[in-house]
Amino acid sequence: MEEYLARIGPADEAAMRAATERQLALTKPAGSLGVLEDLSIRVAGMTASCPPAVPSPAAVTVFAADHGVHAQGVSPWPQEVTAAMLANFAAGGAAVNAFAANNRVDVRVVDVGVASDVAELDIVHAKVRPGTRDLSEEKALSPEEVVAAVAVGFELAEKLLRDGYRCLLTGDMGIANTTASAALIATFTGATAEEVTGRGTGIDDATLAHKTEVVAAALRLHDVPASDPQGALSAYGGLEHAALAGYILGAAANHVPVILDGVIAGAAALVAQAFHPAAIDYCVAGHRSAEPGHAIALKTLGLQPLVDLDLRLGEGTGAVLAYPILTCAVRALAEMATFESAGIASGDGA
Repeated sequence: MEEYLARIGPADEAAMRAATERQLALTKPAGSLGVLEDLSIRVAGMTASCPPAVPSPAAVTVFAADHGVHAQGVSPWPQEVTAAMLANFAAGGAAVNAFAANNRVDVRVVDVGVASDVAELDIVHAKVRPGTRDLSEEKALSPEEVVAAVAVGFELAEKLLRDGYRCLLTGDMGIANTTASAALIATFTGATAEEVTGRGTGIDDATLAHKTEVVAAALRLHDVPASDPQGALSAYGGLEHAALAGYILGAAANHVPVILDGVIAGAAALVAQAFHPAAIDYCVAGHRSAEPGHAIALKTLGLQPLVDLDLRLGEGTGAVLAYPILTCAVRALAEMATFESAGIASGDGA
């Protein structure tokens, strides 16, 4: 962990200043591209270049794992759905596959902790253990398992970047993973179980009340401080959260943007930020999930979502939808003419 974290530094201030000055010189009224202007400035800081190159090609990595807390009845879906969806991803039949094909994003699927045997699938096999333990009764992961799962994410990010990818997108799959996410978000934001627990894949009022109490009881049982990201992952899991945190740290260590998907990625980003505060400098919030905990996580992270469409599917769908917005922001900064180059007189309030 120390080796990973030592390579992370804050976004480059000089590049961001240069990008801010360039935005003022482009052939448009200052501020007229709104959030896209701020986004392009942030990418300049991430890459320490102005104007930055368009962050392409891109890959979305779907980290998949199961959760022992499923035994508490927090989801109406059987745990076997996780493995079935991995087969669907591998066959190109999921929503993230369709979105990725449309936006020229490559898909990687990783078994980091699926309870079933999926050895026959053509995916990345990096199983740390077959699902977590039940977070409501004991620690979900051992310290060694946490480190191993974080390493899966970090090392995959490194490999993708060696292969030439210049933007990483997060994806996830795991029945009951919103329960672990709620516990992580509560830990790092100070919010209550009631504030961060949502309906996940779609549960009724009675199940939501039960799920909320499971999260609250787990928080009381483990009582992990926000200063202990490794302890939080050990207490609550999941293996995909740990791998996503490593993936985010890997992007930060290599100075490339990482587009976050929904509530699972938001929880993982809180973990990554707790490991190293500068990691968040490299994160872009792809969308705002319909899960209530996600908005709380984004507020704590200080990130503004690019898309808000009431999505709650996961898989990386929101991140993939946001990717063209990121590339447009960078292209505007890099490719628009300046007033000087276009021979246009600028004026205050133009």
